[in-house]
Amino acid sequence: MDRAVADVLKTSVIGQDEPHWASWSDEALLDLPMCDLHVGLTSGFLEQPIAELTRELEQRGLLFRPHFWLSNEWFTPDGVPGIAIPFYLAHPRLAKLELAQMLEVEGGTREWCLRILRHETGHAIENAYKLRRRKTRQEIFGKSSQGYPRYYSPRPYSRRFVRHLDLWYAQSHPDEDFAETFAVWLTPDSLWEERYRGWPVLKKLKYVDGVMKELRGISPCVTTQEEVDSLPSLKKTLREHYERKRRHYGIDRQLQYDPDLKRLFSAMPSNATKPSAASFLNRFRREVRRKVASWTGEYQYTIDQVLEDMIRRCRELDLRVPVTEEQAKLDFTILLTVHTMNFLRSGRHRVAL
Repeated sequence: MDRAVADVLKTSVIGQDEPHWASWSDEALLDLPMCDLHVGLTSGFLEQPIAELTRELEQRGLLFRPHFWLSNEWFTPDGVPGIAIPFYLAHPRLAKLELAQMLEVEGGTREWCLRILRHETGHAIENAYKLRRRKTRQEIFGKSSQGYPRYYSPRPYSRRFVRHLDLWYAQSHPDEDFAETFAVWLTPDSLWEERYRGWPVLKKLKYVDGVMKELRGISPCVTTQEEVDSLPSLKKTLREHYERKRRHYGIDRQLQYDPDLKRLFSAMPSNATKPSAASFLNRFRREVRRKVASWTGEYQYTIDQVLEDMIRRCRELDLRVPVTEEQAKLDFTILLTVHTMNFLRSGRHRVAL
């Protein structure tokens, strides 16, 4: 999935007057309280993926339909059969601000948005039918009472979990495992029986398949329309929101890159006239960041923090590029990928709650 281009950025808001802040600069917009955005779910990018999700549930014979509201991020509250959608997907100007602040727009393409909606629907349908209380569900996936980790160490090659969202998210908690398994089951033409044949995770998929067949034509027992942290209730400014979000997706800045950088670049006096490594990396920073994000599934903001530290160390060590630009670009992309994967496996990876 190419995260570099977001469909929401190209969406026109039809049938509505443009908000007064639509032409503001980023600096001005950042000082606006979130409750003053006054945007909604209709007449924009979100209508199509929500309609597609509804069709998928209908085709499966399920009566359940989650309700939706805008908030500061993607989430499904415990006990609520509904889904909070991040505000920036409601208007192209807000998506542009998200891109500037976080380097990507999570859920900003139709397919990406649908993937997240299917995942969150997995949480919502568990709430709607109180599935977490079932003994077999607890035996197969684990108990919801298990605490959410602040960090988790993914096992990229495990066959005990489905692969749906990035970052091997099913491995982070039993509830996420169920939601990811449900999302794979719901996805049209996912061919899950064939794709996961011989994997231990097939037992989870068959369990979800059996439960959903049982629920066909059955009305939910939990029908609350509660909207937790709805956008009109959020008083903090967009600046405060993004400061917190960047802290959440930041990294441990004590990572050591010097040995690898010195092997790739050079501090030898004989190479003093060669191009600066820091300037070289700055030139293709966006390109390499996107490529490594695509390979690893890591957030571009996190990768950019690693890049920033590497560029700073190259500058402080006065490293130079002793090989051709193409060779240096290839070698550095591999190096950055390795450091990103090491970060993911180190136990310091931050779970996106």
